[in-house]
Amino acid sequence: MINNVLVAGGAGYIGSHTVKCLIEKGYKVVVLDNLITGHVKSLDGEVKYYYGDIADRGEVINIVKSEKIEAVIHFAASSIVHDSIQHPDYYFTENVAKTNRFLASLLMGGVDKIVFSSTAAVYGTPEFIPVEEKAVAKPVNPYGVSKLMIEQMLDWMQLSYGMRYIVLRYFNAAGAMLDGSLGEDHLDETHLIPLILKTALGQREAMKIFGTDYQTADGTCIRDYVHVLDLAEAHIAALEGLDQGFKREVYNVGTGSGFSVRQVMEQAKRITNINFLVEESSRRAGDPDVLVAKVDKIQRDLGWTPRNSQLETIIQSAWEWHRKHPLGYRGDFDAGK
Repeated sequence: MINNVLVAGGAGYIGSHTVKCLIEKGYKVVVLDNLITGHVKSLDGEVKYYYGDIADRGEVINIVKSEKIEAVIHFAASSIVHDSIQHPDYYFTENVAKTNRFLASLLMGGVDKIVFSSTAAVYGTPEFIPVEEKAVAKPVNPYGVSKLMIEQMLDWMQLSYGMRYIVLRYFNAAGAMLDGSLGEDHLDETHLIPLILKTALGQREAMKIFGTDYQTADGTCIRDYVHVLDLAEAHIAALEGLDQGFKREVYNVGTGSGFSVRQVMEQAKRITNINFLVEESSRRAGDPDVLVAKVDKIQRDLGWTPRNSQLETIIQSAWEWHRKHPLGYRGDFDAGK
């Protein structure tokens, strides 16, 4: 039975929530993070934390052996789509080359089980909705390409070396710990819900809608939002699957339904009770009208179903986080200061 788990990128948004859930379920958790996008304040005091990079072979092998690591959850990545278009070389180095070195180090240390954090961006603009795992993967940006390359790399690692893996393709991760103790904090924020809530807090002048001419009921694009706690549970279900002998699987992680940009904004106005300014702008290239996951496979194979992914719960939990910590992890966590 898997007990000792290394979480690469465990101080990041999804990683930190997963670490907390792993601890609650009794796993011994070790985190490796270079803090380029992560925050050490997001980690529980019970977690053994190593500051370092997944490409540092000596450090990775040392951690694996000294901490008796049995399985890995791999979140470490650069993940901003528009930045990947401007700097594709950086993304192929950070995501692909470093993961290649990381996987080799894990195998040298005797670890052969990994859960990999992938993305719906590997699908690009899908032909059919909801999107199935067997849909043709045609990413339209270097970030999506880098994740698909890692998926292909894992497949060869399985065939050649017996490394067992489960790939989780996330749709739109959102929300925060229900009590607002952990949440989303990016220096270059690109996600819709935190941008909306920062606008509600007065940290931005207005919230922009990029495109009102999509083929949807209200003209704005529709996305599948999955609560970060449900994502965390999906990773634990994947670990359990590897424990049961799964060898090479790919799963969508979403809800099977979606909400438009206008619906998200209206729900946020109701929850915050703030009528923030909304501006309309032209659509961005490459944004599909609708992107919703088909999730039958993960429900059938791993018994995972989202429990917290109602839009109201997602926004309410995110609002708790942003309201209590308007400066994110850089602010003072002491109440009243």
